[in-house]
Amino acid sequence: MPTPAPAGPAHFTFGRTDLRGLNLSLAELKRAVPRTAAETLTTAEDAVRGIIADVQARGFAALSELAQKFDGVAQDHPRVPAPALEQALAQLDPAVRAALEESIRRAKAFAAAQRPANVDLPIADGAVVSQHWIPVRRVGLYVPGGLAAYPSSVIMNVVPALAAGVGQVALASPPQKENGGLPDLTVLAAAALLGIDEVYAMGGAQAIAAFAYGIPAETSATDNAGSLEPVDVVTGPGNIFVATAKRLVKGVVGIDAEAGATEIAVLADHTANPVFVAADLISQAEHDPNAASVLVTTSPELAAAVERELAVQVAATAHRERVEAALAGPQSGTVLVSDVAQGIAVCNAYAAEHLEVVTEDAAAVAAQITNAGAIFVGDYSPVSLGDYCAGSNHVLPTSGTAAFSSGLNVTTFLRAVQLINYDKAALSTVAGHVVTLSAAEGLPAHGDAVAIRFR
Repeated sequence: MPTPAPAGPAHFTFGRTDLRGLNLSLAELKRAVPRTAAETLTTAEDAVRGIIADVQARGFAALSELAQKFDGVAQDHPRVPAPALEQALAQLDPAVRAALEESIRRAKAFAAAQRPANVDLPIADGAVVSQHWIPVRRVGLYVPGGLAAYPSSVIMNVVPALAAGVGQVALASPPQKENGGLPDLTVLAAAALLGIDEVYAMGGAQAIAAFAYGIPAETSATDNAGSLEPVDVVTGPGNIFVATAKRLVKGVVGIDAEAGATEIAVLADHTANPVFVAADLISQAEHDPNAASVLVTTSPELAAAVERELAVQVAATAHRERVEAALAGPQSGTVLVSDVAQGIAVCNAYAAEHLEVVTEDAAAVAAQITNAGAIFVGDYSPVSLGDYCAGSNHVLPTSGTAAFSSGLNVTTFLRAVQLINYDKAALSTVAGHVVTLSAAEGLPAHGDAVAIRFR
């Protein structure tokens, strides 16, 4: 059961930025919106580089020491035994199992609809150009487990990978001292429910490093623990250290996005319900003291009402301390705008992981948002719905990366491979063009490789 919240009203400052009447460029808007302090990101990168290097150099021995240091857990090998997965599923609360199964059902339906079709284009007689979607061979899926357990993230990672046709799926989640060094039992049960049997008790940047570089068996503390084979793609949410590790190993492996500490932005006008808005801001703030909760509004009256409601609801919430830290941080606060158009510009500059639109004609306003991980439209599409049972995916880009990154989906685990199939007659129709263009680029051997076929 959650620890009861301390009694008494909440006391914290929810920052405010007033952009009304200002005509700001995109660069100026990006600087104006609330963000995590830059020095925090730098500190994380320095620490993560050291962890990655240690795991590369010492393998399982480094993982064991890091599990002891960060999780208070002694382990010889991080692989979760198959009986532990089976037992976790057998002991799963029936109500939780039913909720997970419904979440899986909806996620599978949406994932199945996402798979793109192959293209085979007869571009000329005897010439076919194709694009076929091929799944990656092996993936490493990360499920957080620091301040909370996330069986829902098991679903969000695993379902699109399976829908893509990935053959090997490995999953990692931090070891829990109270669970004998294994990941959270509900996380294990969710993995078992989805048929995933390669599960590791690994957390943080070290898990990302192990997935990216692999670990040979001879570095294990035991003789028969086996190796950890490197993966092709790493996905999953996590704290700033996980997000930083994913950024640093990108290129060695593919990643979904830099899904770090969670963030929510709410674009609201005078029609929004301050009780709902406050509850939604708190819902994401309870993840992490570094979580970002941002209100963008045209209404000073709504802003004041939301601040009053935050004080009331925060005082009653289970994780009051971390919620207050998140709401009072530089990454959170209210942004006042002149009108909805400026609000849209602010939201596109912010590029939120989660964006709620609660305005008049919310669907039309949402259609003008180009930068967001996921957009929640209207009073009855809260972010919490997307976290669990909407059918959408909650592994989304953070820290402004939604301007160029997508949320986790089936194509994350697919590669578009092009096939070119010309016969001799088809090649002959463009051979002269190839020779001409290769000469123009100063690469005559390219043209020779075509011309030689017709001598």
